[in-house]
Amino acid sequence: MSLHFLRFCGALTLLLATTISSQAQIWDLTTRVFNSVFNDTVSSERPKFVAYPTVAYSPETRWEFGISALYVYYARQDTSNRLSEINAFTFLTLERQYGLWIDHALYSHQSDWFFLGRLRFQQFPLLYYGIGPDTPPEEIAQVDASSVAIRERVLRNVTGSLYLGVELDYQQLTNVNFNSLSDEPFDPPLGSQGSNNFGVGVGLVYDNRHNVLNVREGFFGETGFLHYDTGFGSDFSFTQFFLDARYFYPVTRNQVLAAQFIGNSLTGDVPFNQLALMGGESMMRGYYLGRYRDKTLLATQLEYRFLPFPFSRRWGAAAFISTGGVSPSPREINLGDWKVAGGAGVRFMIFPNKDVFTRIDVAFTQEGIGYYFFIGEAF
Repeated sequence: MSLHFLRFCGALTLLLATTISSQAQIWDLTTRVFNSVFNDTVSSERPKFVAYPTVAYSPETRWEFGISALYVYYARQDTSNRLSEINAFTFLTLERQYGLWIDHALYSHQSDWFFLGRLRFQQFPLLYYGIGPDTPPEEIAQVDASSVAIRERVLRNVTGSLYLGVELDYQQLTNVNFNSLSDEPFDPPLGSQGSNNFGVGVGLVYDNRHNVLNVREGFFGETGFLHYDTGFGSDFSFTQFFLDARYFYPVTRNQVLAAQFIGNSLTGDVPFNQLALMGGESMMRGYYLGRYRDKTLLATQLEYRFLPFPFSRRWGAAAFISTGGVSPSPREINLGDWKVAGGAGVRFMIFPNKDVFTRIDVAFTQEGIGYYFFIGEAF
């Protein structure tokens, strides 16, 4: 046997060993990533972070591509505390929209403090239908603009599950351009040149939910007001009163009946982008967000959830129905103008140890169909 042949055999053996070792490492890494995302192998008390690409579709954005990130944890890694979550989402759509959303619901140890807020930055064209309950069936303009919205609540526990604190809201709309899509002339609404508005108020919150991303039992209620004033540096002066009440009843161990009622009422000189908006991925799913807008909004919804199915460990579903409407003031509410929406969706448990689901919903209205994909329930 020649020396060259022995060297060749040795090199081949080393190459095979290296290849097998590399493949094993790649497989181990792939398995760990898969388990991290889909099997939630991290113990329940430890923080959990995951980031992944998303593809979605909704009436407001059409096809949307982005990256979602979710971080959930218990204060001091104590599972007797409520689950805190930070949810971030950046996106680009085929409608030339892009932006960054960050939502958070953070509880301190023993829930002494509660920080609830959101940040929205986006560049968009969005459709504008007008103001009031009797707007035309077709959009009258496309609005191109850049938007920044920051809402924060800093709440201190008063007693039990009752919190009281400060509510802050800042909204900026710039580079606004109304492009008419109708043959009929229309008057641009208040704020059509853009605006900066800062509001300060007081909020009262009752919250005995344990997991804000998937509530199986409990009640959440928030009421209060925000006042925007030119004295604060705002471009307009107006006041907003709001109410959000949610009740969750466990029918069985894995079946939940959820109900929500919201009310918004504004007075003063309100820019069009800060009017009460109906539609979107949470309330009145199926209607384009802002399809109907005015100074007053009332809406309610019911949802029945299987989390998960009795025959599955991770797959579930939900069915929902909602109704609501807008009006210039509470005294001018007309139930004949209210709209109805309903639909169903599937659920998949992405974090078994944290009891967190992702949802895909299909909603039906008299004006069309809406599709939604998000982490966590609609409410």
